[in-house]
Amino acid sequence: MNDRERIIKLREELREHNYRYYVLDKPVISDYEFDLKLKELQKLEDANPEMYDPNSPTQRVGGDITKDFKTVKHDFRMYSLDNSYSSEDLLDWENRIKKMIGAPVQFTCELKYDGASMSITYENGQLLRAVTRGDGVQGDEVTANVRTINSVPLQLKGVSEGRFDVRGEIVLPIDGFNAMNEIRIKQGEEPYRNPRNTASGSLKLQDSAEVAKRPLEFLMYGIKSEPPVFKTQFESLEMARNWGFKVPGDARLVNSIDEVLEFIEFWDNKRHDLPYETDGVVIKVNDLHVQDELGYTAKSPRWAMAYKFKAEQASTKLNSISYQVGRTGAITPVANLEPVLLAGTIVKRASLHNADQIEKLDVRAGDTVYVEKGGEIIPKIVGVETSKRSADSVPTVYIAECPECKTPLFRTEGEAQHYCPNTMGCKPQIIGRIEHFISRKAMDIEGLGGETVGLLVEAGLVKNFADLYELKKEQVIPLERMADKSADNLINGIEASKNIPFERVLFAMGIRYVGETVAKKLARSFKSVSQLMEASYEDLLAVEEIGEKIARSIIEFFENEENRQLVERLKSYRLHLAISEEEMADHTDKLQGKSFVVSGVFESLSRNELKSLIEKNGGKVSSSISSKTSFVVAGANMGPSKKQKADKFGIPIINEQDFLHLVS
Repeated sequence: MNDRERIIKLREELREHNYRYYVLDKPVISDYEFDLKLKELQKLEDANPEMYDPNSPTQRVGGDITKDFKTVKHDFRMYSLDNSYSSEDLLDWENRIKKMIGAPVQFTCELKYDGASMSITYENGQLLRAVTRGDGVQGDEVTANVRTINSVPLQLKGVSEGRFDVRGEIVLPIDGFNAMNEIRIKQGEEPYRNPRNTASGSLKLQDSAEVAKRPLEFLMYGIKSEPPVFKTQFESLEMARNWGFKVPGDARLVNSIDEVLEFIEFWDNKRHDLPYETDGVVIKVNDLHVQDELGYTAKSPRWAMAYKFKAEQASTKLNSISYQVGRTGAITPVANLEPVLLAGTIVKRASLHNADQIEKLDVRAGDTVYVEKGGEIIPKIVGVETSKRSADSVPTVYIAECPECKTPLFRTEGEAQHYCPNTMGCKPQIIGRIEHFISRKAMDIEGLGGETVGLLVEAGLVKNFADLYELKKEQVIPLERMADKSADNLINGIEASKNIPFERVLFAMGIRYVGETVAKKLARSFKSVSQLMEASYEDLLAVEEIGEKIARSIIEFFENEENRQLVERLKSYRLHLAISEEEMADHTDKLQGKSFVVSGVFESLSRNELKSLIEKNGGKVSSSISSKTSFVVAGANMGPSKKQKADKFGIPIINEQDFLHLVS
């Protein structure tokens, strides 16, 4: 057997042994024998560099150094899940699904493991890249670090073609976490706080050899491809296990919410016996075609729901209440606590939300309070132990002036929040608006982060986001930790942001209630910021999904002379404040006033491409059929319930070619 044949044979053997050990937990050789084979393979690969393979078992030991993790766009967006906390929430969700589908559905129940979400792309059976969740649209590529995780297959068993994303959680088993902390304590170092944060932090270590030393595991929960590889979620879990993934065996196929609740009750009691941390159950509609019919909201799939186990509580002393100012001027009261361990982390601060919440709880400085960390990232105070309150305790009086600029606060009737109206002179608002302007979903200015924004404002170099476009390199170099190269990156990043499309510039301006989706609708409806600035209240209400609150906010924003001046300055710096000629060429009004539902698998275009074409031509895309639907665009394997609804309402069903003819 020559070297090439021996290398191929050893790789196959080691992959199989790795699968048996880390996935099946049924090793057939000793660790010593495995190490001997691995060393032999490494020696042969060193002697035959032309046989290099990034997915060879030898690559798991790491060694690659990554100084900057590049940002990569996901092939398929990673949505967040809606949360539920009661059986009523789940029953309401099931009823919404039945109403949309018109038939009973099956569900898969899976435990919600608490780790770092990961999307791993495979092409022709080989690991291509691994990307963190990020903001759901794009994340950081951490391929070198993920290759070191033994439960991540570098080459899939029995798969040799196609491209798809495998989704899962990178977790740190509790035993492995405790072992790591024992070593740190012996070495006199501070122990890690909790497995989840340690797993997430491990993925951003620069030296992959250090990652290889940590007992991380990848628990697979889903596969995304176009068209789908499988018919059901449960089938995809079973097949992924055959491909070589570690798929938790606790998933269960059920026929009703009653059975879902049985699954939840069982694991709520048994979850502490698991080797990993878990904080709930994920319930998914099993049929992938039905998932497609249900579609997504702006943030979450309609076909999935996360049930969160009851949050942990802890009691501690409330030392004081302070007040934070957000970028919109909203005031948020914050409880400063005696540090307490809660759900694996040390909690020192908790949200008090607003004046009404403080009054409702009658919470006071010096009180013993109950703190909960539930579905929210920031802990909150949920109760007060009044029996422990001191006799000289006095009720909390909500502040009347801004804690930063001393401007009197105002509160609009019907709103819970107090606001500081000094938008152009209140430093936290200035910094917050600029941070929003430069954020990834907005102008995405490379080389400029929140800390640097603070330094620029403190130094008096910027007072608003338009000032960024007048910065010179010699002005920013004196800033703390600003070297020559980082100054170049900052100035170049600001210049490059002039190419950002209009809809994102509009979102970046920070108009209250104008998020990404609303900014897109406004950009497509008014074509330029000039037309938007002159739009009447009635003009705005005529735009789909623009309600009274958003319309009033837009009018108020552009009535402010300082905001109008900012817009004029952005125009002078040549930012895109109108849809470009190239984009305009792509946009028509051919489908204006028409609503479309897209269902099935298509030949020449993906569903997302079809939906984009509808929107570019002035049409509306809806996920469910109603009497207002104009057309159903149907591909192969169209959902049967959609066809029944279309027939019921007399909605025309057209194919891909018919649709293309409409927009040609």
